[in-house]
Amino acid sequence: MEQISWSDFEKVVVVAGTILRAEPFPEARKPAYKIWVDFGPYGERKTSAQVTRLYTPETLIRRQIIGIINFPEKQIGPFRSEFLLSGFETEEGVVLAALERPVPNGTRLS
Repeated sequence: MEQISWSDFEKVVVVAGTILRAEPFPEARKPAYKIWVDFGPYGERKTSAQVTRLYTPETLIRRQIIGIINFPEKQIGPFRSEFLLSGFETEEGVVLAALERPVPNGTRLS
């Protein structure tokens, strides 16, 4: 495993946000949802996430998540993804990275 420096880590903007909206993304090649998240001072951003095996759109709403918001935007079919939703791949599906208790939207990981 390659090691990185502290300055490398500081470049990655990892922040907390709250899911506002989630809906099916039938145009995606693999089952996915379109997800909109409030990142407080960083604004509302959207992404596509392959989390359909463990979550429904209804169970995602109001869930606080961890997002990486400074990757370049990515075009996924007709949808533009503006951040990376973090999670862990398991045999059952992707488990979202979650917070132990609520923090203000936009709080940066340190």
